[in-house]
Amino acid sequence: MSLIPSKRVDRIFPIIPPLCLLVAVQVARFVKDEKNRARNVRWIAATIALAVLFSAGYAANRVVSGYRDHRDALSIFGRQVREEAAQNHWRYEAIGSTDEGLPLYLMRPHFLKPDEAVTQWNAGQIDALAVPANQAPELMRELHDSTRRFESTQRKHLRRPNYVLLSR
Repeated sequence: MSLIPSKRVDRIFPIIPPLCLLVAVQVARFVKDEKNRARNVRWIAATIALAVLFSAGYAANRVVSGYRDHRDALSIFGRQVREEAAQNHWRYEAIGSTDEGLPLYLMRPHFLKPDEAVTQWNAGQIDALAVPANQAPELMRELHDSTRRFESTQRKHLRRPNYVLLSR
């Protein structure tokens, strides 16, 4: 599942405990075979060694590619927004896109719809707004007295937009 960009790998985690039980049952059955016990134990050891090597290689690859592709850009942007908002005593929100994690990084319970955000901004209820960079020019025409503060780091090899912080 992690090879498909639109799927989140954490959705497969619930299947891991039943798979572990299934492997344990199979290993126990393999070890009980008195005739081929030595050969079976070697196969089990080789299989476990390959599984450990594959898992470690996969994890190392994900960490290295994460650093190379700036996958932490969204969390850094969220931290910068929170710090800027705290320093300037801003009330801030976020307009949604495909990044499900942005509300968590901004410590917001949910995304606002663009129309709702424009209404709250123009009513003076919001001082800053995190928006997808591709929607920023259009929204800035509707948001009175808005300026671009900063943009998230460009994330490589991802189909998700960067974000921009707009403020008064």
